[in-house]
Amino acid sequence: MSVVGFDIGNENCVVAVVKQGAIDVLLNDESKRETPAVVCFGEKQRFLGSAGAASAMMHPRMTVSQVKKLIARKFTNPEVQMELQRMPFETCEGPDGGILVQVQYAGEVHTFSPVQIMAMLFAHLKDLSEKNMEMPVSDCVIGVPSYFTDLQRREYLNAAVIAGLKPLRLLHDCTATALSYGIYKTDITNKSPINVAFVDIGHCDTQVCITSFNIGHMKILSHAFDCSLGGRDFDEVLFDHFTKLFKEEYKVDVYSNVKASIRLRAACEKIKKILSATEAAPLNIECLMDEKDVKGHIKRDDFERLASGLFDRIGIPCRKALADAGLPLERLHSIELVGSGSRIPAVGKLLTSIFGKEPSRTLNASECVARGCALQCAMLSPAFRVREYEVQDSIPFSIGILLDGVPVKVDCNDVLFPRRHPIPSFKTLTFHRCGTFHLEAFYEKADELPSSASPKISRFTIDPFKSSPILAQKHLLL
Repeated sequence: MSVVGFDIGNENCVVAVVKQGAIDVLLNDESKRETPAVVCFGEKQRFLGSAGAASAMMHPRMTVSQVKKLIARKFTNPEVQMELQRMPFETCEGPDGGILVQVQYAGEVHTFSPVQIMAMLFAHLKDLSEKNMEMPVSDCVIGVPSYFTDLQRREYLNAAVIAGLKPLRLLHDCTATALSYGIYKTDITNKSPINVAFVDIGHCDTQVCITSFNIGHMKILSHAFDCSLGGRDFDEVLFDHFTKLFKEEYKVDVYSNVKASIRLRAACEKIKKILSATEAAPLNIECLMDEKDVKGHIKRDDFERLASGLFDRIGIPCRKALADAGLPLERLHSIELVGSGSRIPAVGKLLTSIFGKEPSRTLNASECVARGCALQCAMLSPAFRVREYEVQDSIPFSIGILLDGVPVKVDCNDVLFPRRHPIPSFKTLTFHRCGTFHLEAFYEKADELPSSASPKISRFTIDPFKSSPILAQKHLLL
């Protein structure tokens, strides 16, 4: 029996397993540790992962990527519409107001929901794991962003179940990172806890958490995020810059050509990485469009000037997480920087100015979430013996409850589970009723949620009753 940790990123996926008493990241068919989160529909077959990324240029409009940003979201959402403008595949509105992806497959037009596409990715990663481990894979822990609502989390669980997996828990990305950091830390004493800030700048989002470490125990003090700021936004700054440059110099409109846009975005991502190591970077693309070769050049200072607004936005969740944790800067032991966007030098300078310490890069920036998920899965599985280590996460949003449409007060408060309340946890509520009644869980404060997110969580109907009156108890587990 094996346990697996999945990090399903917006661009790439990482799979980690417990193997021979250690955490190991699995290689895909190309012997790479990261697998593209891509599903490409060809004329007669699907191409998943690395094969899907390789086929993207041949079938750009049949290639589905970045599905993480679309799952459990409404088609008419303005932010979703902006997302869809970046993506080459066709979409439409589903009967429930959700998003449906339209592709030409096996000679017919098919529509798939984001959950179905995500299930295809899970099934592909499951196959890779079983091939590598040479044994069946079922139990897993999946990393999810801290800003995901209950509906998005349930859709992740549904996708995993469709793929034949048994998710034991969904773990926040930063919590998984903190676990992979803290469980191996040997300089923790009983005198005082060690407080560490984890800043995760991913492909499409930025997440920050403050964690307190004690011997055999870790506690998340606060979560903060910007769900629309990530490494791809820095790529987009370069893309816009070179698009304008090429339109002036070569009279070509890259926006009007899907393949040209894909090639230029890929080149801009490479330039961003080059600028992390050098002061300037050239760009040369043969036959970008209209049989024209294009070339350009940009300096790091110019790039940082173009992206200055994005750098300012990174500081907002950092300051919010610090304020929510209630810690002065002098009580922070270190700042750990991870994620695909963490390699930009200006990001390190910005975090130094905010926290007063230079950020460390102790962890593998791309693999720490998957490793933490694999560790948590081993802790939850009865098949493995792991040293005692308690992981105490916290709720990123306040949760309330309605009884037949009326807010229920708990300890003179309308909030059932306040933000930053430890999880997992439960509360027992007692109601005296002799007829059918309804309970509805919802997010209490809309300003805590990502924009346009629904405040609804779930609705329960309690009936019928065989006798009257009756004492009805409902245990609400989080």
